[in-house]
Amino acid sequence: MTTTSPSVRTSEFRLLATPLVLFLLVFLGFPAIVNLVYSVSQVSFETLRSPQLSGFSNFAAVWNDAAFWRSVWFSLRFGVLTALLECGLGLFLAIFLSPLIVKRSWLLAILMLPLMVAPALVGLMYRLVLHEFVGPVPYYLWTWFGAGVSFLGPGSAFWTLVTVETLQWTPFALLLFYMAYQAIPADIGEAAAIDGAGPLRRLWRIELPLMAPTIVAALLIRFIDGFRVFDNVYVLTGSGPGGATASLSIYIYEAFFKQGAIGKAVAASVLLFAASFAVLYGLNALATRRKGAAA
Repeated sequence: MTTTSPSVRTSEFRLLATPLVLFLLVFLGFPAIVNLVYSVSQVSFETLRSPQLSGFSNFAAVWNDAAFWRSVWFSLRFGVLTALLECGLGLFLAIFLSPLIVKRSWLLAILMLPLMVAPALVGLMYRLVLHEFVGPVPYYLWTWFGAGVSFLGPGSAFWTLVTVETLQWTPFALLLFYMAYQAIPADIGEAAAIDGAGPLRRLWRIELPLMAPTIVAALLIRFIDGFRVFDNVYVLTGSGPGGATASLSIYIYEAFFKQGAIGKAVAASVLLFAASFAVLYGLNALATRRKGAAA
């Protein structure tokens, strides 16, 4: 039997890793360095090639901007609520519909249809359907019940956006949870049933703990996606009345393209990246600690 020396393995590793390292440096490293330079510079579209360093004035402007904190609060609420609603509904549907989907697998394809539509198109569709003056839903509510509802008005726009996001992305959670539920060995449930455990007890004591990693992953994915939401919110309401529905992504977009404050927009994106990295690092450290304690 032949053995490979450590030096040969090291050279092979370097050779195989070189394309990936070059890709990361070109497509991630260079833009990251440029963004860091822009975040501490006074820069506009005319001076993109020659930014003037200005220290941390852009970060101070973002930090003292009330609109920035409104967008942070909106993104946090939106991300948490949509993640909880989507995963809660997806988990319920995955377990409740599992016997039916097993017999008629084509139903799963139908349930996945909302995922096939681009978020911007979903936002445009609901904007037409829910528009206060031309939308069919407000029209029939007024005609049949005499109720004038402004779905995109200041008082209800946030909950309309949450509902639209939940309707589109609940199938994603449903798919993850259905796969995790089907992956549970059948003999575990059968043994528990023989021992006298009812369906609810098996669900709470056996099935949900086995699905816990998938549930946590789905919550994290949907929170991140909801926190950085842009497409359907921008199409439906934009930044909303007084910036009431401006997410962080919309705040950065408007600062960059509408105000021309490139340094301020990039500084806000750097703060967003730093906060996201801190949260992900903390969650990873917590998961590693719990895994070590369990071992």
